[in-house]
Amino acid sequence: MIPLALSLQLAPRLVRSCRYTYSQLTMAKPCILATRLGAPGGIYQCYAPCIEKHFTIITTEEFTQNRQNLAGNIEAVFVWGGALKVDRDLLQSLPYLKVVVNGGVGVDHLDIPLINSFGVKVCNTPEVVDNATADIGMGLMLASARKILDGHNYLVCHDSDDLLESSMGTDVSGATLGIIGMGRIGYKVAKRASAFDMKILYHNRNRRLEEEERAVGASYCAKMEDLLRSSDFVMVVVNLSPQTHKLIGAKELAMLKPTATLINISRGPVVDQDALVDALQRKAIGAAALDVTYPEPLPRGHPLLSFPNVIVLPHMGTHTRETSGVMVERMVTNALAALSGDTPPNEVKV
Repeated sequence: MIPLALSLQLAPRLVRSCRYTYSQLTMAKPCILATRLGAPGGIYQCYAPCIEKHFTIITTEEFTQNRQNLAGNIEAVFVWGGALKVDRDLLQSLPYLKVVVNGGVGVDHLDIPLINSFGVKVCNTPEVVDNATADIGMGLMLASARKILDGHNYLVCHDSDDLLESSMGTDVSGATLGIIGMGRIGYKVAKRASAFDMKILYHNRNRRLEEEERAVGASYCAKMEDLLRSSDFVMVVVNLSPQTHKLIGAKELAMLKPTATLINISRGPVVDQDALVDALQRKAIGAAALDVTYPEPLPRGHPLLSFPNVIVLPHMGTHTRETSGVMVERMVTNALAALSGDTPPNEVKV
C-alpha cells in the first residue's frame, strides 16, 4: 500500500497525466483539433509537415469517438472552411482551449463573442490572401468579358468552323470598373485594372488618400448609386457584416447598365441571389461572374448555373498552392503565439 504522504505527493501528477492518454510520444507537442487533413473540408495533406512539425493533430473523427480522453489535450482549433463548427457544446468540452485559428480572412462563420466568453482568442490570416483574391477578380472579369469559357466549349463540341456572332465579347481595356470596397484587396484590384487602362471608380466607407487614388487612377464615388450607373464592370470586394448583407439587391441591380457585368469576390450573402436571378432572366444586366455564393458550392440545378452569361466558381479566390501554404504557415504562427502566452499577430477582436 502507498503511504498517505506519498499518495498526496503523487496526486497532482496523476491528475496531470490523465490528460496524456492518446500517445505519450506525440503528446509532447501541443494538440490541435482539426478536420482530418485531406478529407473534405480539411486542410490538404501536402501541408501536413508544416503543421505536424509543431503540433499533434487530433481529427474531428478521433475526437468524436474518444472525446472524454482527448478533450483535455486540445489547446487550439484549426478551422478551414466550414466543416468544423465551433459552437457552445464544443467550447464547453475543451477546458484547455486557448485559441481558434481560421484559415482565411472572413470569420462570419465564427461566433467571436461566444468564443471570447470562454477566454479563447480568435485569429485569422489576413493580407496573405490579398493578391490571390485580386487575381481571381481580374480573371473572372476577363473570362466573362471575353467569353473565354465559350471559346473553350466551342472547341470541345463545335459543329461548324465559324464562330457565332453571340461569341463576341467586350473590351476590358478602356472600360469603366467600379470597385465597391476599396480595402487591401480592392486596392490591389485597382492596381491591376490600371494596367489595363481602365477607368476606375470606387465606393468605400472611407475615402483613400489622394496620392493613393492618383497611383491607380481611381475616382471616389461618395454615393454607390453613382458608381453603379456609370460602370461597365462592378466588382464587390467588401467584408460580410449586417451592414453589407444583401448590399446588392434588386434596387442596386436596377441601377446597372443593361450591358454591365457584376463580379462578386467578397461573400455570397453580400449579393441577393434571388434578385440577381431575376435581373438576369429579364436581361436587365449583361452578365455575372461569382467566386462566392450561398450556399457554397451551389447545388446542381440552381438557376444561376443555367445562364450562358454567368460564371460561377466554388470559392476559389485563395485556392493556389502558394497562398494556401502561406495561410497554413500563418495559422501555425498564430497558434504558437497564443499557446506561448504572446499576443497572436492576427487576433480578431470585436
